[in-house]
Amino acid sequence: MQSPNAEPGRARWAWAVPLAALALALLTAWFDPPALRGLRYATFDQFQRWHPRPYADPPVRIVDIDDESLRRVGQWPWSRDKVARLLAGIERGQPASVAVDVLFAERDGTVRRTATDPDADLARTLAQGKVVLGFGMTARRASPPAGADPNDDGLTLKAGYFPLGGDPTPFLPAFSSSVANLPDLQQAAAGQGAMTFIPDVDGVVRQVPLVLNLDGRLVPSLAAEALRLAAGVGHYTLRSSGNEGGVIDVRIGERVIATDAGGALWVHYARPQAARYIPAWKVLDGSLPADAFRGRIVLVGTSAQGLMDLRFSPLGGVIPGVEVHAQALEQILTDHHLERPGWTPAVEWIATLLGCGLVALLAMKRSAAVSSAGFLALAAGAGLAAWAAFVRGSLLLDPLTPMLAMALVFVPTTVMRYLQSERRQRWMKQTFARYVSPNLVDYLIAHPEALVLEGRRQRCSFVFTDLAGFTRLMERMDPATAVGLVNGYLDRMIAIAFEHDGTLDRIVGDAVAIMFSAPVEQRDHEQRALRCALQMQAFSRRYVDDLASRGIEFSETRIGVHTGEVTVGNFGGEAIFDYRALGDAVNTAARLEGANKHLGTLICVSEATLAGCPDAPARPIARLRLAGRAGYLMTYEPLQSPDAEYQRAFEMMRGGSEQALAAFEALASERPDDALVRLHVARLRSGTSGDAIELLEK
Repeated sequence: MQSPNAEPGRARWAWAVPLAALALALLTAWFDPPALRGLRYATFDQFQRWHPRPYADPPVRIVDIDDESLRRVGQWPWSRDKVARLLAGIERGQPASVAVDVLFAERDGTVRRTATDPDADLARTLAQGKVVLGFGMTARRASPPAGADPNDDGLTLKAGYFPLGGDPTPFLPAFSSSVANLPDLQQAAAGQGAMTFIPDVDGVVRQVPLVLNLDGRLVPSLAAEALRLAAGVGHYTLRSSGNEGGVIDVRIGERVIATDAGGALWVHYARPQAARYIPAWKVLDGSLPADAFRGRIVLVGTSAQGLMDLRFSPLGGVIPGVEVHAQALEQILTDHHLERPGWTPAVEWIATLLGCGLVALLAMKRSAAVSSAGFLALAAGAGLAAWAAFVRGSLLLDPLTPMLAMALVFVPTTVMRYLQSERRQRWMKQTFARYVSPNLVDYLIAHPEALVLEGRRQRCSFVFTDLAGFTRLMERMDPATAVGLVNGYLDRMIAIAFEHDGTLDRIVGDAVAIMFSAPVEQRDHEQRALRCALQMQAFSRRYVDDLASRGIEFSETRIGVHTGEVTVGNFGGEAIFDYRALGDAVNTAARLEGANKHLGTLICVSEATLAGCPDAPARPIARLRLAGRAGYLMTYEPLQSPDAEYQRAFEMMRGGSEQALAAFEALASERPDDALVRLHVARLRSGTSGDAIELLEK
């Protein structure tokens, strides 16, 4: 099994997933593919549906050639004298200007020519007011009539232009030719404006151009010309950002209208209003109030289904094309702005970068729950910020690109982290289940930060066990029987260690080494180690007695317990996992286990361990100088209850009292089976005093 020391390298490679997703998200946002633009526009449309422009009865009216007007007056096309009567009826109402969203490209064919020319009558009517005629535009160059000047498209414009800051023509929507009105009608009209819209790929009209590029010539839109005539000015002022940034705004009289780089106005649509429309038949029969048009901009158009002048609206459904012009004029005249300035893509790209970066960090560094909450909070923040900008600032900011980009980073990174977590959990279960108790495995899976495999200094407690004289016993025992007995013994010893949340350090033959406070730190590791040793010793005694009752000889267990600072970690390299501890404390615990055979004890506990168990009853053994150590180590034998008589005799011996021998001899007569008492009696009789014992053998 590969060691987890390779995890840092894997972690570095793991960053390739969020970084690649981040790069892809940023490139997608930068190149802005049509599908992304479509989703962005759909978001803007939803904003409009949630928060349409309030209708405040602005000075704009539509004279509508509706189905009822066609029923009353006659089917379209109407004769020019009827159109003239309609315009004359509007002019009598003293409007600010009139814009006709109808094209008169051919002579009147509905009336046989007589002394009165209907087109001439219409021209005279046009000349009496401030009327804008609409013309069409096409991207394909039309073939000029035979004998006509190929550079003359027959379009006569009435307005002038003052460009500021550079030539705006390259940034405007470009068309190659126009479909113009009759020349005498053009001459009579006060202005001419393009009726052309530029719908988005989904057919929705979201912007109305104020100025367009007709084969290198600046031409106004129908709405712009209507506004110019109402303002009583003869020119437009176009302000551009150098020769690279496009149009900034268009000035018409006193009004400065912010546009996009292509000179178009973003339209914030109001809901359909019946007050906006006046049927054409009411103008013709003279049934309108005298002030119905006074001071207003009047647009003449059609909503009749059969005339096919219908457009898709961001609010849903279709509306007459003339209403799009009217909505744009309403917005301008009420000083309501809907803008998407040139700096917004840069802001959105930066927001995308920051949002994706934060999502990547959360997904890589935090739990799935925290990173998911962070992603949702960031996505919601982007949406709420864009919504607030729309409602409070009339700004169109795109929340969808940052949201989608963050999702593009979050999803693969989270999936990768999940797969990594699953792999790590499987590895931990497979590996640590052999070393530590199941509840510690569960804890490490839930808190992987608690696991440090690279190596660290840690104060731990150790329990070393070994079977006394087991090698000689094995020589007399059937191998199959010996293996079964040892395995049963070791299974229970390890189970006891796991019950106390110990970690299996190693098994060498019949010897077991248990570690406490690693890999998970345990504040009471000394107490755990001592309780574990006592339970192991109790089990060993029962195991020996049970086998003896069946006529099977088995060895007693000797145990050493010590506490000290060691280095813990994986010492198996890249090829194999071997989580263990190295240091003097480990060797000392092993030496204490071996000291039992010289002392006559079964459990030998160091003073360092017993200091962490203040209520544990124990009797002092001696100050031992173990093999390989320069100093002495105070050791104890744990008991079920305090032994006051032994303690008094030991204190006499430690103090060099001549009465110590008599005290221990009295204890020996009372406790003939107490090996530790017999040891001290033998030492004192040999003339040795004090509590120090040197054990130079391992």
